[in-house]
Amino acid sequence: MTSHEEKILRISKQLRQRQGYEPLSIKKKAVSHEVPKASDQQHLNERIDISDLTDIISIDEAAMICIAESGVTYLDLVRATLEHDLVPIVVPELKTITIGGAVTGCSIESMSYKYGGFHDTCLEYEVVIAGGEVLTCTPDNENALIFQMMHGSFGTLGILTKLKFKLVPAQPFVRMEFFKFDNLAAYQAAISDHYTRQDTDFMDGIIFSPNEYLLSLGNFISSAPYLRDYNWLRVCCQDSRHRKENYVKTIDYFFRYDHGVTNSTPSSWLGRLLLGKFIGSAEVLGLVRKLRGLIPEKMIPVTVDTFIPFSRTREFLGWYNQEINFYPLWCVPYKLARKYEWLAQDFAADIKDELFLDIAIYGLPKNPAKNYYKLLEDELMGIGAIKTLISTNYYQEDDFWKIFNKPNYYQAKRLVDPNNIFQDLYKKKCRPIF
Repeated sequence: MTSHEEKILRISKQLRQRQGYEPLSIKKKAVSHEVPKASDQQHLNERIDISDLTDIISIDEAAMICIAESGVTYLDLVRATLEHDLVPIVVPELKTITIGGAVTGCSIESMSYKYGGFHDTCLEYEVVIAGGEVLTCTPDNENALIFQMMHGSFGTLGILTKLKFKLVPAQPFVRMEFFKFDNLAAYQAAISDHYTRQDTDFMDGIIFSPNEYLLSLGNFISSAPYLRDYNWLRVCCQDSRHRKENYVKTIDYFFRYDHGVTNSTPSSWLGRLLLGKFIGSAEVLGLVRKLRGLIPEKMIPVTVDTFIPFSRTREFLGWYNQEINFYPLWCVPYKLARKYEWLAQDFAADIKDELFLDIAIYGLPKNPAKNYYKLLEDELMGIGAIKTLISTNYYQEDDFWKIFNKPNYYQAKRLVDPNNIFQDLYKKKCRPIF
C-alpha cells in the first residue's frame, strides 16, 4: 500500500513540474456533489489525480479525534468510527460526500444546530499549495487564515489532502420523533426551544406547505424495539409525514436521505422496487456528469441551500410563497459557530442572529419566465441571508464581494496560489461557462 507521505510526494512533484499556469482541477475517486453544469470550464482543465487519498489514518478513542485523508467518504468514515462507538460530529446526508468536500463546500446536517458545519469540528488541515509545498494549517498557527479560508473555498486555495477532526460518542441506534405544526410561528417556537435547551442529538425538518411543518428530532439509543430503513422502498421525507416515531440503525439515520431529501430517485414506488437497491445519490450524479453534454441546462432542476437568519424566516418564506411557491423544503437549523473569515466585514457586522435555518430547495423545475437563482440571490442579499455556491450563481462581481471577504480571500490566495492555477472563487463559481 502507498503511504500517505508517498501520495503527497507524488502530488507535490506533479505540481512542481508543471509548465505554465493553465487552470488546474482535481480528480478524486468519489463523484462530485456539486450541481452539474453542462458547459463548465473545469471539465476541460488538466487534472491532478488525488483519487488515492481515501485512507483513514488513525482513530484516537480516548481523545475522540480522527485523522483521515480528504477523499474518505462519509459512508466509510461512519463505518470505521462506529466500530469504536464514535461518529463524526456533522455527517452530511449523502454517502459519498468526502470529508474534504464537506469543508470546501460547507456541508451541514442535523447536528449543526449544536455545532455548526463540519469545518467547525476540524482541528488541522494539510494543504498542498500551487508550488508543491505542503502546509500544516490550524486555527492558531502561522497558517491560521488559510485554515479558516479553506471553508467554502471550493478547491481554489490548494489541495486539501488530510484532516484532523473531532468525534463524539455514539450508540447503535437512533430514535426519530416527528412533530407536526400547522403554522410557522409554532414551528419556529419549537425549534427555538430545542436550540436553547440543546436537549436532542439531532434536529431537522421538512416544510411541506405554508400550513404543514414537520420537525424531526433524533437521539442515540442502545436498543430498538423495531427497525426501519430508507435504503429501498421507503422515502424518509414521505414516511416521516405519516408517523410519530421511527427506530433506525445509526448508519441508516445518517444516510436516510441518500436517495433524495425532498425528491427521491427513483421517484415512483415501482421504480424503487426495481432499482431502489442499486441507485443512490452517487449513481445519479455519476450518470448526469457522464451525460452532461447531452442534457440541456433547462432540464437540470434548481438545487440550492439558503441560510436564513432565524429572525427573518417569516419574511423570507412570505416572499418565497409569492415568487416561487415550490414544496417540500428541507429545513436544517444551523448554529453560526463564528463570524467566518470568508464573510465580508460589513456583511458579518450586520449579522445579529446566532441561529440560522438552512432552507434547501431540491428538484424545482426551471421556469423560462423566471431566473429562480437570481431572484433568490437578490432577496437573500436584502435580508442578510446567503446561499451556497454548489449550484448556478448569477452574482455580479461587486455584489459577490459584498458577501464574501475579498481582502481575506486574496491574502490567502497570494500565499497559496499566486498564479491562479486553481482559479478564482468568483470566476469558478459564478462565471464557469467557456
